[in-house]
Amino acid sequence: MDDYRLIADRIAADITDGRLRPGDRLPPQRQFARQHAIAPSTAARVYTELARRGLTVGEVGRGTFVRATPPLAPGTWLAEPADPTPGRIDLGMNRPGASPEHAALLARGLSGLLRADVLTDALRQVGARGTPQARAAAATGLARAGWAPDPAHTLFTAGARQAIAAAISALVPPGERLGVERFTYPPAAGIAARLGVTLVPLDMDDDGVHPDALRAAHRRTPLRALYLQPTLHNPLTLTMPPKRRTEIAATVRDLGLPVIEDAVFSFLREEVPPLAALAPERTIVVESLSKRISAGLTVGFALTPPALTERVATAVRTGPFTAAPYALAAATRWLTDGTAAEIAAAKRAEAAERQRIARERLAGFSVRADERSDHMWWELPAPWRADTFLAAAARRGIALAPAAAFTTNPAHAPHAVRIALATPPHDALAAALTTLAELARSRPEEARELE
Repeated sequence: MDDYRLIADRIAADITDGRLRPGDRLPPQRQFARQHAIAPSTAARVYTELARRGLTVGEVGRGTFVRATPPLAPGTWLAEPADPTPGRIDLGMNRPGASPEHAALLARGLSGLLRADVLTDALRQVGARGTPQARAAAATGLARAGWAPDPAHTLFTAGARQAIAAAISALVPPGERLGVERFTYPPAAGIAARLGVTLVPLDMDDDGVHPDALRAAHRRTPLRALYLQPTLHNPLTLTMPPKRRTEIAATVRDLGLPVIEDAVFSFLREEVPPLAALAPERTIVVESLSKRISAGLTVGFALTPPALTERVATAVRTGPFTAAPYALAAATRWLTDGTAAEIAAAKRAEAAERQRIARERLAGFSVRADERSDHMWWELPAPWRADTFLAAAARRGIALAPAAAFTTNPAHAPHAVRIALATPPHDALAAALTTLAELARSRPEEARELE
């Protein structure tokens, strides 16, 4: 084995064992050569080998740094931002639970399920179509801005991800192409990859996916379907304006494309009708109660047009992606008695308050946000890179989600992070954002020296 590889192995072991930590800067190559009594050309080969293994990253004019995370190969996806270490402040994922006040409301709604006869019914297995009561509850509880799902074509799943999986499985055969926004929801992309579906990223502007990008992609090689987040896009927070929605609806109609509309954050912008209101004959709306009520409530919905109902229902049954009967019975009661609507209204107010905190703490930075969103998008100031900022934040006990987690080509991801606001208590959120702002105002080498 060449000497440079042996030296690279020793540096790799230092990284693995924690002697070199994420964000640590390696010495300049000439200094490294002197320290190891090797030629400068050999030092250059060591640094090239470390970068090839995904252990370091070079920054022009600043040096070589230990990476925070291994790089993703082009065309691969993170299933989702990684779970944070216990004890850290989680700004990487939105996992809002039920507050004590909300838990009391939920408990009140469950009281009727404690009767033996009702409980017996609630524990009977249900299929993709649920129960008549559940379909009626969804028709009223998920309605917004003059649009409501058709009870006859409402299907139930074990969560939003299961609904997405069923819709993709029903619409896109293995080996075929699914159009997605340039930045998209990582689990949806991971589901498509596991189903053998090829993802086609579509260019976006400030209004969302551009119709010309959709047409161009379809001309190159036909798409089989389109997956979109038109309301409070994750991670960019944008909401597609009416004109763009009309253009997209006309485009998918012209191209004959079905659409999977991810609407899990739509309850925060209840005044905005879904894309399905403009293209009802070809849009499957995916919904869930995990954001609307609590992260632990695994009930999802696939609200389908008549022509696609049976295909999606078959995918739900054979997936298997069906909802748990007791969870569905509980959700039906909460949607019917007003509990779900009351909690959703409180969460809209809560999102606005958290955005206020974030705007105060991150004032002056390039942040994209909607005042009713549970997350925000932060384009980091130079000379920070997403990788080194993530590492510096992690050393301060804060978990973030990098832009690379949301794009088809992580190597070309911008130096940006998504900040999830919904999980920590207000004081912890404010403290974490203050820390991040102070970190961003420093230079990477200064931040490392202060630790």
